[in-house]
Amino acid sequence: MKIGILADIHANLPALEAVLARAETLKVEHLFILGVIVGYYYWPAECFEMIESWPHDIIGGNHEGMLSEIVEEAEKLLGIVSKYGHGIAVALSELAGDRLQRCIELPPKEHVTTAGRPVLLCHGTPNDRDEYVYPDAPITQRNLMSVADSEYVFFGHTHYPTNWQTEQSWIVHPASVGQPRNRVPGAHWALFDVVSGRVVPQREDYDLAKIVEECRRYDPDLPYLENVLKRT
Repeated sequence: MKIGILADIHANLPALEAVLARAETLKVEHLFILGVIVGYYYWPAECFEMIESWPHDIIGGNHEGMLSEIVEEAEKLLGIVSKYGHGIAVALSELAGDRLQRCIELPPKEHVTTAGRPVLLCHGTPNDRDEYVYPDAPITQRNLMSVADSEYVFFGHTHYPTNWQTEQSWIVHPASVGQPRNRVPGAHWALFDVVSGRVVPQREDYDLAKIVEECRRYDPDLPYLENVLKRT
């Protein structure tokens, strides 16, 4: 069985389309979604629809947490938009009814077992979806990512690819589908071959024109949202 590991999609539909097209070619049968489908960019409903068309396990990340905060306290929206752009406002507008409720109620982590391999899905760390663990993390912090009953821990949040082995677990970050920060443009994900146990990084090229156009329309005062997609 082959599983696609996706993190930090950030409502970037062109990137997700490229990943899922390649996943289909590689005969991926299931997806692990490690949080943050919304935020930054502008196609949250379409991204959810694409994910929901696949067998999947999904958790929530920090931007789902922001969306939940806004639902509870609408006055927080202005501050979040000024810092992160209008992606979260678009999500609030377009994810109506049951889908919005499902989004804000996504669990912060999930234990799954596939082909006898116990796996933990989390966003930041096993105990805090908003904690950053970067590739240069000290060994003490890496060991804290291990979970006694999990052969693999798949996480997101930093947008940087990571692959460590501790005494207890493989710790893997597939990097970001929607917003790379490692100065390698493209849509990043990973392919998990459950039989062999191998996790192989993947990267897909896609046309940036559509998303750049939307960045300039929604958030002309936040050039980072466009520039981060292109920097090398």
